Amino acid sequence: MITPSTTATRRPGEQALTALGLAAPPPDPADASAHSFPGGGRWRTEIPSCEGPEALTVVLKEAARLDVPIHRISQGSGVWMLTDAEITEMAETAAGHDVELCLFTGPRGTWDIGGSTRTDSGGAGARARGRDAVAGCVEDAVRATELGVRCLLVADEGVLWTLHRARARGIVPADTTLKVSALIGPVNPASYAVYEHLGADSVNVPSDLTLNHLTEIRKASGAPMDMYIEAPDDLGGYVRMYEVAELIRRGAPLYLKFGLSKAPGLYPYGHHLRDVALATARERVRRGRLALDLLARHGADGDMAPLGSRLPGSLRRFETRS
Repeated sequence: MITPSTTATRRPGEQALTALGLAAPPPDPADASAHSFPGGGRWRTEIPSCEGPEALTVVLKEAARLDVPIHRISQGSGVWMLTDAEITEMAETAAGHDVELCLFTGPRGTWDIGGSTRTDSGGAGARARGRDAVAGCVEDAVRATELGVRCLLVADEGVLWTLHRARARGIVPADTTLKVSALIGPVNPASYAVYEHLGADSVNVPSDLTLNHLTEIRKASGAPMDMYIEAPDDLGGYVRMYEVAELIRRGAPLYLKFGLSKAPGLYPYGHHLRDVALATARERVRRGRLALDLLARHGADGDMAPLGSRLPGSLRRFETRS
């Protein structure tokens, strides 16, 4: 592990480029986010695509070996792809390491019988098609929370609003957090603010948003943001490691998600994909170590939120009265 620098934050290649007459203008203070996580800190970490108890154990073991702090671990196949015993084991293991576990609610349109999602337009994408699909997502949410899970991943605005109302009514525990998937991530400040009002506690934005886009969003909403520092190929395959410090400066409070490009798809996961799931789990943690090393070299690794913190703080909501 690289020893954190005591020098001021610097940009990649700054000293060399300045010597060559290619200095960049100083960062504009007005671009910086004014928000942070409750309890302190401007960034947290997340390891995504952790598809079962064995993969979770591998992630935690590799994180300990490489000294990668982890705030959240998320799964992508869905609650319905796990047995009760598997969910319970994952929840207990995550709690034992003071790490938040987030499971995806399903079903979703891309696995449904509708053909529109396979057209060039993409149709309704991953959203829940019809009342029965919403019901399936709610069933997953109730089941998962009864088994100890306290973070749910959603890919539909109606499911988000329904689960937020369920949370307000005590149908799911009040401390359940709701995370918006990258599959429907907002791309402008108005839509980002709408997700906050619908009940989102963190919102995954597409990894191709510009730095100016992040600043625009932060002027409209303080809801925590999730962003793939390296995105899976089906989300663009973007690798933005050298921008991590600026992504934090503009997007805080920000979850740094360590995804993996050039890797086979895992969803919906089954044991036939065991070897690739475990191998990619290890590599996602290693990618996290690379990104954190970059932060340290640039003197920008301070302001991490305390390990074990998970709540989003006070957010703005629509009225939930029926």
